Amino acid sequence: MPQIAQLMETYASQIFWLLIFFGAVYFIVGRGMVPKVLATVEQRDSQIAADLAAAEAARAAADAEEEAWRARENANRAAAQETVAKAKAEAAAASEKKLAKAQAGIDARVAEAEAAIAAARTSALAEIEDVAVEAAQDIVQRLAGVKVTKPAAKAAVKEAMSHV
Repeated sequence: MPQIAQLMETYASQIFWLLIFFGAVYFIVGRGMVPKVLATVEQRDSQIAADLAAAEAARAAADAEEEAWRARENANRAAAQETVAKAKAEAAAASEKKLAKAQAGIDARVAEAEAAIAAARTSALAEIEDVAVEAAQDIVQRLAGVKVTKPAAKAAVKEAMSHV
């Protein structure tokens, strides 16, 4: 076979060119391109780490700001509730004063009305007594034909009314 015989003649030159090709590839790729790719990967990793650190710092700042906002909001809410409670207390005190004043006015009017009723009752009783005295005198004169004096009729009416 001539191919095998030919292989021995070109074997040394093939190995020589193989070594030159792989050496060139090693220097071009290994010494030229790989450091650039590794530098890019390292730069990318450092950029990611920096971005993560910045995001963590921003999150911590946002959490601190939220806590401060919540504290302010709670303080404002407490102040508002205190103001509402104070306003309610003032309104209740004002209403109580108005009610006390109105009650005093009503009590005075009730007392005046009771006094007027008592006076009217006394007056009515006196009038009833006078009417009863006159009626008694008239009845006695018509029935018995006797004239009764006013003081005697008055005494009889008072005695009769005391039993009622």
